[in-house]
Amino acid sequence: MIRMGAMFRLRARDERGSAVVEFSWLALLLMVPLVYVMLGVFDVQRASYGATAATRAAARAFIIVPAGLTEDDARSRAFEAARLAMKDQGVELSSEQLKITCNPACLEPGSTVTVELNTEMPLPLIPAALGGERPAVHISSVHTEPYGDYREAKGNR
Repeated sequence: MIRMGAMFRLRARDERGSAVVEFSWLALLLMVPLVYVMLGVFDVQRASYGATAATRAAARAFIIVPAGLTEDDARSRAFEAARLAMKDQGVELSSEQLKITCNPACLEPGSTVTVELNTEMPLPLIPAALGGERPAVHISSVHTEPYGDYREAKGNR
């Protein structure tokens, strides 16, 4: 009887600490995907916030162009405002991603300026060496700003 009790205690001692190892592996298997998903969500949220701020800044920069400047000057100022807003969020902006339209005409009283931004945010930690295009989330933002009914028409001078 004593011998059986000693064997039971010996076996109980052998299994001590295995729960820590099992918990560590389980935590590692669950935490790595969770961290990856969180990184992806944070990147997409950052780009989405940047796109919203960029379209708003571009529309406002377009309509407050000083007297004596042309529509082309207003467009370049709008692009620069959008580029800076996206750069604040760590995202580069190209001119193909930003579209500025006016209804019925640009810089005319009563008109509106619509700025549309379309970009892709690639998912993090996926190397280009795997081949093909990296998976990405499409992000778009649209902002419309009125030029105002009682403003001077600037037009192309």
